[in-house]
Amino acid sequence: MRVPPGTVWPVVHEERRRLVADLSVLDDEQWGTPSLCTGWDVHDVVAHLVDSAKTTRLGFVRRLVAARFDFDLDNARGVERERRNDPQETLRALTDATELTCTPPANLATRLVEAIVHGEDVRRPLGIRAGYPTAAVMVALEYQLRTGVSMGGGKELAQGVRLVAEDAGTSWGEGDEVRGSALDLLLAVSGRATGPALPGR
Repeated sequence: MRVPPGTVWPVVHEERRRLVADLSVLDDEQWGTPSLCTGWDVHDVVAHLVDSAKTTRLGFVRRLVAARFDFDLDNARGVERERRNDPQETLRALTDATELTCTPPANLATRLVEAIVHGEDVRRPLGIRAGYPTAAVMVALEYQLRTGVSMGGGKELAQGVRLVAEDAGTSWGEGDEVRGSALDLLLAVSGRATGPALPGR
């Protein structure tokens, strides 16, 4: 299922702006807080978001070839490239990238996954609460449920269970029920160790 660009980019741009605003008051210690994304601190995640926002289709292919099709290596190189010595400079780089509409050769729903999941990767450890458009969360969640783990999704993580989004009146799959908000389910199927526990995680 392809997502119309007109329904994705306004949400992505707004989420980038909101994240910049939330992080603009952090002190140096908070920038070093471990995120929900294993191995990355808050500063690393923001650097990744800058890199992701600037990644074009052709650039992604070239980089992946250079990384010998190792997604983790490509991501690590992207963080290293965009992570400034001063976290505020990295945050300014994200501000500068706010309105970009670059994307790798993937479903546009991945842009919603990036914006929402990585937003929570840094907000939750920092104790920052945020709401997201339910429709956008649902698009991201449904994409993750269709996509294998090897491609950044969570299809295998949700096998054998029935996911119930209590705030959206929607469910997926069959098996033992796993209940939560659509956002918590999105984080769970994205491999984050928070919210509902999935048997495949």
